Amino acid sequence: MKLARVNTCLLIAILLVCGYIIVMPIVPMASFWFLSHSGARVSALSNRLHIPAAQQTAIPADNRLIIPSMLLDAPIHEGASSVALRSGTWRRPVGSTPDRGGNTIIVAHRFTYTDPRGPFYYLNKVNVGDKIGVFWQGKRYIYTVASVATVHADQTSIEDATTDARLTLYTCTPLWLPKDRLVVTAELEKP
Repeated sequence: MKLARVNTCLLIAILLVCGYIIVMPIVPMASFWFLSHSGARVSALSNRLHIPAAQQTAIPADNRLIIPSMLLDAPIHEGASSVALRSGTWRRPVGSTPDRGGNTIIVAHRFTYTDPRGPFYYLNKVNVGDKIGVFWQGKRYIYTVASVATVHADQTSIEDATTDARLTLYTCTPLWLPKDRLVVTAELEKP
C-alpha cells in the first residue's frame, strides 16, 4: 500500500514537470498575441522613440533598448563577462557603443526554463524596416532594421567591427533546440 502511494506521488510529480516543460514556451506566445493585437503597447513604445526636442527630459537616464514590434523596453546592462547576460540585455564589450559609431552588439536570452520569456523571446517578430531605439548616455539613437537572418553559432563575423554605425542584436534559435543564432542588423538613421 505504501509503495502504491509513492508511485502515485512520483507519477503526479512527473506529470507536473512535463506539463511545465510543455506549457512554459507557449505562454509567452499567447501573451504576445494578446498584447500586440491590443495595439496600445506598440503605440506607446513607438511614441517613446519620437520624443520631441522640447521634451528631452523624457529621455530615460539609464541605457535602454526599445523595440516596439516585439514589445520590448529593457535596460542595457554592461559587464566584462556574460554574467551580465543573466540580468537581461547585455552590450557585448567586443562591440562599439552608439555614441562611437561602428557595430554596437546587444545580446539576450530568448528562452530558459528559469526565465521562460527572456528579453529577446520575440526577436523573431522583428521585420526589415522596423524601428529600434537605443537610449545611450542621455541621447537617443534610432535604427532601422536592414536584415534579419539565422546563422550558425560559430559564425562570429556578426561581431566584427564596422565602419558604418549599426546595431546588431542576436539570440539563440530555435526555442526547442538553440543551435543557431537569430541576428537582427539595423542601420543608424541620420538625424
